[in-house]
Amino acid sequence: IAGEDGLNIPRVIVNQLKWLDRIIDTGKLMQLVSVASVEIQCDIITSLPEILEDSQHSDIARELNTLLQENTQLTVPILDAFSSLNLSSTLLAEVRVSVMATLSAVQLEDLPVVVKFILHSISSSDALEVRGYTQWCPCIYSKWQGCFWSHFSIRSSNTSASSSSQDSVALVLDGIKSAVRFQKSTSEAWLKVGRIGNSTSVISTASYYFTIGYFPSILALAQSLLRSPDPCVVPFGGHMYRLSFTAFDSYCQQEVVGSLVTHVCSGVGGEVDVALELLCGLVTEKPSEMALYAVFVKGILDYMENLTPQQIRRLFHLLSGLAFGQQQQGTHIQDEMHIVVRKQLSSTVPKYKRIGIIGAVMVVGSMGTYRQVSGIGRTTVTALLELVRSCSESSPEAAALYYDELANLVLTCTLDPLVQVCLNNLPSSLPHLVCPRPFPFPACIMYNLDDEESQGGIAINLLQLLSDDLQHKGDVFLSYVWFCRRVSPLCLSPFFRLLRLCEEQQHQGDLEEIDALLGCPLILTDMDVVEKSESLSKPEREFLCGLLFQTINWFREVLNAFCSQKDPEMKMKVVTRLQNITYLQTLLERTLAATPGYAPPLANFDGESTEGAPVSSSSAGIELYFLVLLLPLQDDGEKEKVQEATRPGVSLVSYRHFFRELDMEVLSVLQCGLLSRSLLDSELHSKVREEVQLGPAELVFLLEDMWRKLEFSLTAAPAKRVPFFKGKTDKSVGFSHLQQKSPKDIAACCVQLLPTLCTHLENCHNHFQTLLSENQGVVDASGLDVREHQLLSSAYQLLLQVLHTTFSWSVTPRHNTTCTLLPFRTVSSQRLTFIKMTITQGLATVIIFMVFMMFEFPPLLYTLLLCSIYLEHTDDVLKAVEEIAGEGIPELLNSAKDASSRTWPTLNRLTFLVFYKGMMGVLEKYLCVIFKGTLLTLCCVQVMSEKLLTWNLAVRDFHILVNLVKVFDSRPVLNVCLKYGRLFLESFLKLGMPLLDFSFKKHKEDVQSLLKTFQLSTRQLHHMCGHSKIRQDTILTNHVPALKKSLEQFVYRVKAMLTLNHCQEAFWLGNLKNRDLKGEEILSQRSQGSDEEEEAGSPLPQEQSEDEVLAIIDF
Repeated sequence: IAGEDGLNIPRVIVNQLKWLDRIIDTGKLMQLVSVASVEIQCDIITSLPEILEDSQHSDIARELNTLLQENTQLTVPILDAFSSLNLSSTLLAEVRVSVMATLSAVQLEDLPVVVKFILHSISSSDALEVRGYTQWCPCIYSKWQGCFWSHFSIRSSNTSASSSSQDSVALVLDGIKSAVRFQKSTSEAWLKVGRIGNSTSVISTASYYFTIGYFPSILALAQSLLRSPDPCVVPFGGHMYRLSFTAFDSYCQQEVVGSLVTHVCSGVGGEVDVALELLCGLVTEKPSEMALYAVFVKGILDYMENLTPQQIRRLFHLLSGLAFGQQQQGTHIQDEMHIVVRKQLSSTVPKYKRIGIIGAVMVVGSMGTYRQVSGIGRTTVTALLELVRSCSESSPEAAALYYDELANLVLTCTLDPLVQVCLNNLPSSLPHLVCPRPFPFPACIMYNLDDEESQGGIAINLLQLLSDDLQHKGDVFLSYVWFCRRVSPLCLSPFFRLLRLCEEQQHQGDLEEIDALLGCPLILTDMDVVEKSESLSKPEREFLCGLLFQTINWFREVLNAFCSQKDPEMKMKVVTRLQNITYLQTLLERTLAATPGYAPPLANFDGESTEGAPVSSSSAGIELYFLVLLLPLQDDGEKEKVQEATRPGVSLVSYRHFFRELDMEVLSVLQCGLLSRSLLDSELHSKVREEVQLGPAELVFLLEDMWRKLEFSLTAAPAKRVPFFKGKTDKSVGFSHLQQKSPKDIAACCVQLLPTLCTHLENCHNHFQTLLSENQGVVDASGLDVREHQLLSSAYQLLLQVLHTTFSWSVTPRHNTTCTLLPFRTVSSQRLTFIKMTITQGLATVIIFMVFMMFEFPPLLYTLLLCSIYLEHTDDVLKAVEEIAGEGIPELLNSAKDASSRTWPTLNRLTFLVFYKGMMGVLEKYLCVIFKGTLLTLCCVQVMSEKLLTWNLAVRDFHILVNLVKVFDSRPVLNVCLKYGRLFLESFLKLGMPLLDFSFKKHKEDVQSLLKTFQLSTRQLHHMCGHSKIRQDTILTNHVPALKKSLEQFVYRVKAMLTLNHCQEAFWLGNLKNRDLKGEEILSQRSQGSDEEEEAGSPLPQEQSEDEVLAIIDF
């Protein structure tokens, strides 16, 4: 209703009511509200707080509450009026309950005001208000769920209605955010709502709204974390990517996938690995969503030059999951992958051909894994395998890589039966290797482990293979007809691996069909030629090196094949083959030393041929120099032994990339003990018994391989960027099989081997202990086996490195390691039980003691930790404290200024405070533990005597420690003494004095001795209190009141004990003189008669001065 000038006349009338001094009848106003229009009702209601007096607010609030339930159109003005009315807490709670009851009928546009009123009307004392949240949260969710999702899923909507609804949603959530941010009670209630199942959708939706505005920042943070050189923060970036893809809409998902693709294309090793792992995980968890972004992932195919072989495998596994999964959108990706694979296979560049072989094999595996292979599918698989074979037959390296990739496929993938049949048919096409050729060296059959009758003419003619390869070097590989084609020795070990794995798949792990290859001989040459290798020509030396490399690689692949066999005779052959490898490696070292510049044949074919090339090193000369220093005095016979053991050779560390990789299963050979079998003579009588066991060389060989595997898999290396102008080296060369396993699997394998590792560690330790005892502690005694000594020392070091790397594995939160750690707990309990039964002192104490004694200058914090652990776990804490304080510290005082204790090398003047604090703390804690519940066990006289003796020893240790402040009088030392001196005194009052009460009559002399010793300590504590007051040091004087109170309680407690036992005459009164730490009287601080003293103990002799009395009462 408006006038001619446009004024709203009802609103003007209502505004005039605000100027009235008093409204007598508020009911008239409510009657006016009931008959007016909605617009006028809103004006009247919003003006009520200004019209009415405070005393009338309660009555009008009840009427407004009733009106709110009847007419939801007036929700906003009524709640605005409630916010300005002065209401009691009871009435406000009643109104709030009514408001929440009307939520289901409130319009979406009014919802922000309702939510704001509810949140602002909650006080911290409303304990049951959480239940109110659970009532109105579903109502809110049902109101704006559809609008909320349409706001973010249909970004192009511009209608006014949609805009209004979106604004309402934003205002609701802004109100919730403000309340959570500024009201502690509201934030706590909101967190409780998050734990209730029926409101999960509300919380997730609200969280989405809160975080959608921060998505660019979240994405930028995830990118920075993933690129961080710190390996600890990289998993956080991965989690942010994964959660962002799961929680946000399609636009944000596209951004996440694009960012991950950028990481992969960067070429930085750590980034690429994590990003590929995340993409593979998303394809597995969200296949339908990831299928929409396959075009982005497909773009990585253009950047494969920067990827390692393992990363290429992951990439094709990722693309195959999109192409051959359950989604039907992968046809274009299949075509793209086939085009790329064919292009790479047809290339003459070895690098691109390797990519094509790896990609083709991964595609075959994916086709046989993701889908049921029909007749057409089998034809496709066969055609693709035939394509790879035809493209790789022109290069031995390519053919060997093809066999290795097929072997990995058979080992790691669960293939369709038809695809499995296709792969199993491949080994049947192995060509015959028998073709007579002239040899550079005389042929010799060696390393036969089978009986003469069981040989059957089977032998591996490596000499022929290498001579044939040398004769046709430069010819086109496999240029002959199929039935007489030439086979490169490079393909021998890879093909045998494929053959073995196919046999395992077909016969469920039984290798009976090929077990003759374990013990069959090799056609080589007499290895005595190594002794005269320097007289050979360069081609002959290189041929001999190649022959040794191929022989070792064949034996390594044989170990991979038969290491898991359970038959004792097979185990003996496996250990014998391991001995053959260690012996051949010593021959190879000598041959390489005589053949400088030799390039070994490849054994790992998925990397560049130049990767892992050996480099010259002076480590062998350094080791020889130190060995000469260790063994300076030897007779002629012993010098010959030393020369034999230290014969110059090249270290094979730089050649490890040219050896075939050992599987993790080979480490099970460490568990082999002494193996034996009986040999039959011609009359079938068992007269000879053959025994085989792991020697030091074999132990070092296996431990070195184990440690390198653990270093590669369990040690987190920072993702360092490659410097400019510096070529990349792939450190994963030689670990292709290991990369197929997760770190969790590798750690589980190590945990299973822990008992065996501990046994070998104990054996090495016992060997050196026996050696020292037999030679009266002389390390370089005459008759020492230098070679064995070196090997066992290396084994000892490698065992400690393996255990350290295993225990230092940083487990990420997403690794479920419960199953991994349970066997470790069992192993630990078994080892500790064994130690308790066989060793008098716990192994933990021994180890800490050894570390404690051997390190000279560890950091102070580590020293304190080691000291505390040693003292807490030693068998006799009091004896250990007395040894350090009574022997180690006097040695320190008698040594030079910068020297340390001879018995305790870590104890010097810089670490004294650490030792002192550790001893005082452990002494006080030990007494609290050992004497807890003393009164319950004092009925036995023997127990009483033992505990009294323990207290005597403890008081004596305490006296030694307290008197040390006379020498070491720095403020930190005084602070420690005052603090722990009071704690020791309180423990004595609580736990020691009841014991003295019971034992005073029967052990009077012991009690008297204890109190005499203790009075010297308390006197020194009093001197420290006076010294602290003179120094006016706040840190020190803070301890004085509590310490003097304890001294006073001690005096009264001793007086009570003496009175109970009728020995009151033992107390003396006198004036106490203040003295400094040296015991000299402080002239400026003479007592004025206000301090009184009393002594506990036997009567003082007449010549003793009264100023040397035990305790003080300071009134």
